Amino acid sequence: MNSSARLKSLCSSSAWRPAALGCTLLAGLGLLAACVRADPIGEVDTVFKWIGPDHKILVDAYDDPKVQGVTCFVSRAKTGGIKGALGLAEDKSEASIACRQVGPIVIEKALPKQEEVFSERTSLVFKRLRIVRMVDPKRNTLVYLTYSERLIEGSPQNSVTAVPVDRATPIPLK
Repeated sequence: MNSSARLKSLCSSSAWRPAALGCTLLAGLGLLAACVRADPIGEVDTVFKWIGPDHKILVDAYDDPKVQGVTCFVSRAKTGGIKGALGLAEDKSEASIACRQVGPIVIEKALPKQEEVFSERTSLVFKRLRIVRMVDPKRNTLVYLTYSERLIEGSPQNSVTAVPVDRATPIPLK
């Protein structure tokens, strides 16, 4: 599946159908991180709440929009309770990432040395979870970093993972 077909598939899922035009426009501007959606894998409850949903740890999968055959699995905290149910809670800054080769790696276009591949709001206004791809050309490896960013003050808590690419497939850089 080529990049445009893959992007169309990501952006036109039933949950995103109303925003498909917006995703297409964002893709045209090179802002794929705003369009990529997570595939929920599972969740576990961590704290029981009498009113509202329980606190949870969510596990989601994100396919790299520019590198076919690489998926990142991210676990993160999700605040429950009344504030969580209303979307007013601020989720904790802890997240963990593990990216793996899940198929043949295909890179159709040159990649920048560093690029945000996913971003999701984790509070009403102030906090975002981000995934950044970095290319290590010396080792022919894709490095993925996840961290949380706040409008005023970010968190130093982060997680990193790497996907080595076979030397027979050199990673093209911009």
